[in-house]
Amino acid sequence: MPPGLSSGHSRQADQAGDGSTGRGGGDASGALPPRSGGSDAGPCGGPRPAAANPSAGAGPKSEGNRRRRARGRPSGHFRADLPAPAVGGNGQAGLRNSAETSAPGALGPSGAAKVGAGRDGARGREQDQGLPRGSDGAQGTRPAAALAGTFLSGRTSDSQLYAALDLGTNNCRLLIARPEERGFKVVDAFSRIVRLGEGVGASGLLSDAAMDRAIDALDNCQRKLVERGVSRFRLIATEACRAAGNGEEFIARVQRETGLALEIVNRETEARLAVAGCATLVDREAEGVLLFDIGGGSSEIVWLDLRNRGNARGYALTRFIRAWTSLPVGVVNLAERHGGMHVTHQIFEDMVDDVSGHLQGFAVGSALNEAIDAGQVHMLGTSGTVTTLAGVHFGLRRYDRRRVDGAWLADEDVAAMIEKLRAMSYDERIDNPCIGADRADLVLAGCAILEAIRRRWTCSRLRVADRGLREGILTELMAADGVWSRGNRPHRGQKGKT
Repeated sequence: MPPGLSSGHSRQADQAGDGSTGRGGGDASGALPPRSGGSDAGPCGGPRPAAANPSAGAGPKSEGNRRRRARGRPSGHFRADLPAPAVGGNGQAGLRNSAETSAPGALGPSGAAKVGAGRDGARGREQDQGLPRGSDGAQGTRPAAALAGTFLSGRTSDSQLYAALDLGTNNCRLLIARPEERGFKVVDAFSRIVRLGEGVGASGLLSDAAMDRAIDALDNCQRKLVERGVSRFRLIATEACRAAGNGEEFIARVQRETGLALEIVNRETEARLAVAGCATLVDREAEGVLLFDIGGGSSEIVWLDLRNRGNARGYALTRFIRAWTSLPVGVVNLAERHGGMHVTHQIFEDMVDDVSGHLQGFAVGSALNEAIDAGQVHMLGTSGTVTTLAGVHFGLRRYDRRRVDGAWLADEDVAAMIEKLRAMSYDERIDNPCIGADRADLVLAGCAILEAIRRRWTCSRLRVADRGLREGILTELMAADGVWSRGNRPHRGQKGKT
């Protein structure tokens, strides 16, 4: 079985102000009231149309900044009578990544366990997938050391909690989960569109407004980590911070103002984490998978060569990465270059050509095409683009992760959905419950990236994944700790939902 997600984990839960997943997990610390879920909630769990531009109203006088000034200190402080917290490279105390305090051989800040080379839908399908076991589940790793630093928690945890935070070009996302016998159960989540990478392609810098939006979202994440008493976590930043000239400066500011010590991961690590997060959705009969993760500022593509995988399943499939690439194009920078609101046929084709030019550098020889021609390779897509296409395909009145995650789409269905979205006006995309104002100006850029991939490699089937880097981080942390190894599994009374 896979590192499983509870049925309560959904886009609606992610994007609600308090991130609750059905367990009533609001902010109980008392230091700062939770943001009202209604203020951010839209027709599909995302922002309402009135907030189509995330930069509106942001800036030095934003609500988040006012609240931080009112408190008179940054969040993430520790009590003086507790053990000293971890200290980052700039000397600031904060919440450090568990990976940074790991024993030798555990996952490192840059994502140790390098990507290998060579050999080396719907609800209810997850029970067919694999579970990391022993050395298969934690190849090349040893249990990580205890976290250096103690959270000031608002409650006492009855079992160890893990957390994964992904600060991307477009979104800030957090998952908090508890390991169980057959995977893990999500107990809290948070997601907000911050568009941190807005304008980076033109200026080369993160804007003040974008950084303020991200800081405010991270402040919410920090409170959840503290309240939940999370003991193991990894907090990453991706393409926006990699590409921006002031990315490192922003990371230092995050630590000063929120106490969170984020690491900027490289593209190789991002590709591997995408595989780790989605591997349980790989068809057990497949001889290969073309996995893609369409992000805000970059898009990762991975070829899993499974012809000699034997009985390997789930997380163990990360050992079969044959080749990978990271394209410096995502929905945000592509839409900024070509326009995302009113997309003509020519603009769409220009976007496809833009992406296709970058794909030419992904040299995989003839082996991948031969495997695809044999019919035993399927695509596996993880991004807002593919989940949106699936939601539109199913005609959902409200986004439902249980219908989308793990769903199979035939190639002709994918083509039909792309054409359907291309035919919509900007206002029609806003009104669609599975797109909304937050994605209306980005979804066609995502479709163009997917179309470029499809024109290069045509697979008969695409499996949709409403999961990704956060789930990959959780899986790697738990596997490194051996939580699913024999003799160290949670008791049967904690068996998770599948």
